[in-house]
Amino acid sequence: MSFHNFTHVSLLLNHFSPFSPTGIIVTTDKNQSAAVMFILSGFSEYPELQVPLFLLFLIIYAVTVVGNLGMIVIIRINSKLHTPMYFFLKHLSFVDFCYSTIVTPKLLENLVVQDRSISIKACISQFSIGVTCVVTEMVVLAVMAYDRFVAICYPLLYPISMSPKLCAVLVTVAYAWGIISSIIFTYSLLIVSFCVTKIINNFVCEYSVILSASCSDKHFSETIFFIFANLNTLSTLIIILTSYLFIFVTILKMNSVSGRYKAFSTCASHLTAITIFYGTILLLYCIPNSQNSWLFVEVGSVFYIVVIPMLNPLIYSLRNNDVKETFKKLMHLKIISQ
Repeated sequence: MSFHNFTHVSLLLNHFSPFSPTGIIVTTDKNQSAAVMFILSGFSEYPELQVPLFLLFLIIYAVTVVGNLGMIVIIRINSKLHTPMYFFLKHLSFVDFCYSTIVTPKLLENLVVQDRSISIKACISQFSIGVTCVVTEMVVLAVMAYDRFVAICYPLLYPISMSPKLCAVLVTVAYAWGIISSIIFTYSLLIVSFCVTKIINNFVCEYSVILSASCSDKHFSETIFFIFANLNTLSTLIIILTSYLFIFVTILKMNSVSGRYKAFSTCASHLTAITIFYGTILLLYCIPNSQNSWLFVEVGSVFYIVVIPMLNPLIYSLRNNDVKETFKKLMHLKIISQ
């Protein structure tokens, strides 16, 4: 860190703690946890890139909002897309829109203001809603894998097996488990007390950095996080991998080359989406911290939180003629109305 950046950080800390030249607020009173502040210092070490990064993330966020909300509208107005796969995709787009909206506006704000502070309540709230979105997306991606499994391996039973009622139940389960997981994670943070103002070398509030500011015993909270984080990741991954194992076996048994291509193309978009989603998670959280530079973590977090919600509607729309045709009709109607 350069002398200029060190001085800037020191001034920020002193701003938040008039009682300590180091900026660290130490207290043993649990009621004072609400006074704890975090400083989101992500990308502050590159002041010359603040404006270019702001413009880049603003464009990405605009594409994310238009892409995901546009996908929801297109699926609703095109009767050809009233299928289980696109019913799940509609909810995936909604979750991506919500997740991006929770994080990206704060990121954009921090790129143009000097005060990058966030209260502990706001930080935990951002984390809580973010967890709901991430876990819900995991379950929805697993459900979409199961949908492809039934469609390819048991095509004659598909209309019955993936009935509208079952699809609604599966989506409800996805949202419900996302909310339950969020409540569990949030509870594990609320039972500890916080006593330091902490610089977070990231642009988003994550579980580990929030918990690192705690001045009480963290063992129970860390255990809860370890159990449920691994449960959510491994259980959904097992469903996805098992579904695609049966899908690939079924495709290999097909005699027709055109039949194999058609079957594979129906799940190619979903396979691309889950590869990007889980690949980024594994790179970020399964590589030992000593091997991850802060820059790697920041860039990985940007890709995971900001870029992936933008990519999902593009991945599913570029390979689907019905989506592209509906989009062209909407643009044509807009031009005519003008």
